[in-house]
Amino acid sequence: MMMLRLGKIVLLAAVAFFYTLVVFNNLTDYSSNWQFVHHVLLMDTTFPGNHGMWRALHPALLQTLFYDGIIVWEALTAVLAWIAVAKLLQALRAPAAVFSRAKSWAFAALTAAELLWFGAFLSVGGEWFLMWQSKIWNGQDAAFRMFTCIGIVFLLLALPEMDDKPPS
Repeated sequence: MMMLRLGKIVLLAAVAFFYTLVVFNNLTDYSSNWQFVHHVLLMDTTFPGNHGMWRALHPALLQTLFYDGIIVWEALTAVLAWIAVAKLLQALRAPAAVFSRAKSWAFAALTAAELLWFGAFLSVGGEWFLMWQSKIWNGQDAAFRMFTCIGIVFLLLALPEMDDKPPS
């Protein structure tokens, strides 16, 4: 059981590390991903003549606020995940009930991560701003990949804990 607990912690640490890198990249190369958000919100590469163009966000200030909100969301997710890693490490050798209670931070971090990919990218970006129509600025595959990977970590963490007991 100790190896399973360690596996859960290490995979959660990988999620925390991923989000830390994402925030670092978004802050040190702000323009690259801002271009992605800018074009998705402008809907300038969706199908010509589609009837959803009224949804496009043209003001640069709104686009910047949208992108900054994503970065803040990612940073919050990273912080929650690192706190969760620390809490789970503290409870590593504790009884199953204690380790299970320590998972609450992990569930908060992973829920925030899943909401970002499913709620913001797949739903808002993909459907509201019709990102699926763009051959250039379509991040749905990447968003689905991240939603799936993080979902697997979520499910692994949700497995019930058992105390190691010697065989009778």
